[in-house]
Amino acid sequence: MDINIQTKVSQWLNGNFDAETVATLKKMQEGNPDELNDAFYRNLEFGTGGLRGIMGVGTNRMNKYTLGMATQGFANYLKKTFIGEIKVAIAHDSRNNARFFAETVANVFAANDIKVFLFESLRPTPELSFTIRHLQCHGGVVLTASHNPKEYNGYKAYWNDGAQLVPPHDSNVIREVENIASPDDVKWTGGESNITLIGKEVDAAYQKELVSLSIHPEVIKQQHDLKIVYTPIHGTGITQVPAVLEQYGFTNVHIVQEQATPDGNFPTVVYPNPEESEAMSLGLKKAKELDADILLGTDPDADRVGIAVKDLKGEWILLNGNQTGVLLFNYIVEARKNKGLAKPNDYIAKTVVTSDLIDVFAAKNNITCYNVLTGFKWIADLIRRKEPQENFICGGEESYGYMIGNNIRDKDAISSVAMICEMAAFARSQGKSLFEQLIDIYVRYGYYKESLISITKKGMRGAEEIADMMRGYRENPPATINGSPVVTLYDYQLQQIRDIKTGDTQALDLPKSNVLQFVLADGSKISARPSGTEPKIKFYFSVNAPLKSPADYDKVTAELDQKINGIIQDMKLK
Repeated sequence: MDINIQTKVSQWLNGNFDAETVATLKKMQEGNPDELNDAFYRNLEFGTGGLRGIMGVGTNRMNKYTLGMATQGFANYLKKTFIGEIKVAIAHDSRNNARFFAETVANVFAANDIKVFLFESLRPTPELSFTIRHLQCHGGVVLTASHNPKEYNGYKAYWNDGAQLVPPHDSNVIREVENIASPDDVKWTGGESNITLIGKEVDAAYQKELVSLSIHPEVIKQQHDLKIVYTPIHGTGITQVPAVLEQYGFTNVHIVQEQATPDGNFPTVVYPNPEESEAMSLGLKKAKELDADILLGTDPDADRVGIAVKDLKGEWILLNGNQTGVLLFNYIVEARKNKGLAKPNDYIAKTVVTSDLIDVFAAKNNITCYNVLTGFKWIADLIRRKEPQENFICGGEESYGYMIGNNIRDKDAISSVAMICEMAAFARSQGKSLFEQLIDIYVRYGYYKESLISITKKGMRGAEEIADMMRGYRENPPATINGSPVVTLYDYQLQQIRDIKTGDTQALDLPKSNVLQFVLADGSKISARPSGTEPKIKFYFSVNAPLKSPADYDKVTAELDQKINGIIQDMKLK
């Protein structure tokens, strides 16, 4: 066993840890050395989504001690940064141990003489972001592992603008956490009077904010009976989505009852992720039974939304995150123009792996589109840097996350569900379906088709394999992919754009991130990115072609699918 791992295990065996933790650790020593290695080979670190891991014993696990030490470090940094009374807000989702973890975090902050606003029960992640701004807090934490399987939990840390931590705060907090040598350095109790429970009053303010985002309330009034099916997939969306849809004016909302009750075991799904067709299958069944107009599903902490609509043949299909984003951005920009709400300094934002169709659409509509690194913290960082000179309208990423307006600084499935339903109502008022609207966009701006492959590499060995894979692509980029020359390599780690033919480089003005993008001569783009929160490497594929008319949709779709499959085969990813 690695000497560093041995040292950590010894500290946990001999330190001030509870008897159950020590007993579990001894069992792992005797019978499961691989699990022991994985539990201690590293400390959980803040990635693109904060702290996230499997629940259990160890420095690489989510447990009372790793959370307590992280919170002590965060508390120390807050106290070094701000003067006077410091306030934080805390929320949690429906995951197992989430309430216990939330109360543990609240107690540590409170013991450090920090004022804590703790939600009385589970709430969506975006409501936590809103609450930080609403209550003028200096930071916040939400306990969630988003869409990960049931054995995971997580800790997302937020700053005073309601956004997740970005440099220098993320690395500074990590440094403070690393200074916490053991649980003995954590203030666990003693400040309980600093904790205030919050709930309905904040809910009301949050809902009021979301209702204010509506652009065409008069259309909703006409189309109030739009038949909506919604599933919270056993998560927090049930606390807000039905209420917000009602306040928007929708009167024909049907909840998937089998998935309506919050449950950290997620009994009806393998992955509680609306990106997965299996997670949406019960919703699809109900949508078909009711002959609904639209199906929507949110993940456990309600920051991601997936939708299903009928295609040109009347068959139900799930839209991917790029398609939903294209529809949503198009609707918001055009609706604001139609209502006279558009401003010359309006802008939209997306991540670098999100559909380039949004860039094309923005350019042709004379609206600025900024590209940022993956993760909504970078969109929030952009808003922070651009205000008040420029006016943020909406932002999004391909992984089913969208943000509307600038008062919530994280992706928000609650406002997205409401706006998507408004968008569907508007389309129906024009005699069209959302899928027909999507085809119209393709005809006007070009048909962009995207696909994603995630390759899982678990544990310490898996992390090394992913690092080797990225190193190989970076140092020896392919000359051609699927028969098309690689023209440009975007290397976000080296912060440079490289011309493959000449070797010339130019600066890439974004923070460092381990992302590579290959742009081909035929306009295709392949992006490679190790996940910041999961043991995965993700490959994003984008191809495009003109679409002359809706009648050509199936033919061009087949051609683009063939091109994507050719790229995947050539890169030996399957």
